[in-house]
Amino acid sequence: MSAPVPPRTADLHPSLGASLSGTNLERAGDHNQRVMLQAIRVSGPITRAELATITGLTAPAIANITKRLLNDGLIMEVGRLHGARGQPAMRLAINPDGCYSIGVNIDRDHVTVLVLDLLGQVRHRATLDVEFPLPDTVTAFFKEQVDALQAGGTFPQDRIVGIGVAMPDDLGRVNLPNRPASYEAWNTVNVARLFSAILPLPVFLENDAAAAALGELQFGHGLRDPSFFYILISRGLGGGMVIDGQYFRGAQGRSGEIGFLPVSSPRTPATSLQEAVSLSALFGFLKANGYPLCQPDELAGLDAAGQALVAQWLDLAAELLTVPIIAVSCLVNPEAVFLGGRLPTAQLDRLAQLITERLQAHAGTIPVIAPVYRAATAMDAPAVGAAILPFNDRLLPSRTALMKTAAA
Repeated sequence: MSAPVPPRTADLHPSLGASLSGTNLERAGDHNQRVMLQAIRVSGPITRAELATITGLTAPAIANITKRLLNDGLIMEVGRLHGARGQPAMRLAINPDGCYSIGVNIDRDHVTVLVLDLLGQVRHRATLDVEFPLPDTVTAFFKEQVDALQAGGTFPQDRIVGIGVAMPDDLGRVNLPNRPASYEAWNTVNVARLFSAILPLPVFLENDAAAAALGELQFGHGLRDPSFFYILISRGLGGGMVIDGQYFRGAQGRSGEIGFLPVSSPRTPATSLQEAVSLSALFGFLKANGYPLCQPDELAGLDAAGQALVAQWLDLAAELLTVPIIAVSCLVNPEAVFLGGRLPTAQLDRLAQLITERLQAHAGTIPVIAPVYRAATAMDAPAVGAAILPFNDRLLPSRTALMKTAAA
């Protein structure tokens, strides 16, 4: 009789996979520490014995790394696990105050600044609703928030590991309705310096849809479904692809650009998907029908006729998104498609429902169609994802971190 086969790492938790596979190679301490922190974050409170099972690391390696993490204040002991034989094992958990990160989302209708702790909890949030904010407006708002944070003393600067900034690609180039000529200032500005001049910390830049997908991976449904496509509905339309827990960028870093897909429908004059499926498109449609709106939260106050117009737009959006989602399902076979962005929760849920109904009509001819859900990190997804970027750089594991360690 053959010996029982030990469980694969990916079978222990759906979000583990390669990112929580440790290595006992010499000089791999940095990667192993990242792996350990991620295992505690995802599965904690957890004992050292359980960490050894998940990561495959030896008991001495577990002991050394957890000691370092405890000394650095990144994890904490939260009581013993009783009920088993022998000495009760101490359980370990993430210390949410171990470190913080600042996330910034810049878009054509708002600027959001938030502080994320190591557990992924939003500890501070502020949004400036403004049409086509210029760099000076963004930096003034950011400085106002930093001054408030420093005055409050809740977030010591030595515990803030960096600043992440999420914004659409070609922010000053894509010609959306009502864009002022001055908005082209974003084409030449050094975005990282805007923020490091105010708070001297590392600055990480990311596309807003990619950041939203990373946020969903680390603190949303991606913990359960680590292969997914994220659709971000903002003033434009973007997408992000995560495969086996790793964000897929493509050859030029422009993967997931769903908004530029061509469309042709008698229901709309749009020639690209984002011209019909975006907040800009929705507000343009409402304005043309006598309901001029500027911000998503105004949608809730529409009368019955206005709500009927929104319902009409959602039906069109579902129709136009169905074929791209089928294409994603056939080409990539993700576990799910998530809808996020600044469209209110009720409208996102309705859009997901309408798309699902259309997808069901193809169930007999398409082998597998990914289910469509509202993302867990919907409204603030790009800002949350941006705040994760410094954590990824300093603390969380990746395949590239292991490759660099092994090659050292």
